Amino acid sequence: MLQYGDHGGGVGYLVGQENRGLEYMFIMMNAARFGVGVQGIAIAERAYQKAVGFARERVQSRPVDGSLPRAAPIIHHPDVRRMLMTMRALTEGCRAMATVAAAAFDAGHHHPDAEVRRQNQAFYEFMVPLVKGYSTEMSLEVTSAAVQVHGGMGFIEETGVAQYYRDAKILTIYEGTTAIQANDLVGRKTSRDGGQTARAIAAQIEDTEADLNNNGSADALAVARRLQLARLAFLEVVAFVADQTRASPNAVFAGSVPYLMLAGNLMAGWQLARAWLVAQEQLAKGVDEAFMRAKLVTARFYADHLLTRAPGLRDAILDGADSVTGLALESF
Repeated sequence: MLQYGDHGGGVGYLVGQENRGLEYMFIMMNAARFGVGVQGIAIAERAYQKAVGFARERVQSRPVDGSLPRAAPIIHHPDVRRMLMTMRALTEGCRAMATVAAAAFDAGHHHPDAEVRRQNQAFYEFMVPLVKGYSTEMSLEVTSAAVQVHGGMGFIEETGVAQYYRDAKILTIYEGTTAIQANDLVGRKTSRDGGQTARAIAAQIEDTEADLNNNGSADALAVARRLQLARLAFLEVVAFVADQTRASPNAVFAGSVPYLMLAGNLMAGWQLARAWLVAQEQLAKGVDEAFMRAKLVTARFYADHLLTRAPGLRDAILDGADSVTGLALESF
């Protein structure tokens, strides 16, 4: 017990063992960061539901394919459906990512095999900056799209969607900004172990690709191809981070947030690819067909429209550092 303050009136109690405070702090911070990531997923889901409701009711313009002779609800228009599918796929992917991370946390504490506990704990710790950083940045994209779906009504307070956007913004800041999460991903989660944990996760993703290829359907092969390209882009960046963080820290950290976004995108897309496989099995059994078909379409959309961002992020990370730091400070 310690006493402190000007007059000795304060009392402090030692929690745990001496000289392990930083370790304990990260246990607390990981829990807080995970919780903020889940907040981002929750507000994204709310924004998606609100946008779908509005799109079903708001009537404007005839469908471009001439399928209706008069103005129709805007959910008939391809670009509105693109926005809604983006919102849906991002939210579902991040929800699955967070759920898998939570399961790993439980296994890391309660599995009877010590080695399995270690592997799950390493996986969970790698995922925390992604759940926090990627999911909250995702919530900004989704809530922004909700405002866009509403058009001018998105700025009318009675609709509520502008509030979702404002609420999402703070989530990228508190409990560590996105850059802080990215620094953690680079330093403690990738560079420190030479990329070992990241490569082990990539090996699991490769197993999912094999399962998709074994399925052999056109959709499965398409998802597998996109997942493979994203995984290979991820591995190139992991190698760059592991090899260059000490030798060229500015080059690595110039791309730290893009690395986080690439990794989070891949992990969310991986979970939806796994969901595709399960949904296909359940559909074959006649289980909840509408739900399973929606899962299949959402996973395919994520692969086609979101996993395809990964190679571009890789290129920016590997080749773009010089232009990040190239402008003279006095020229800003």
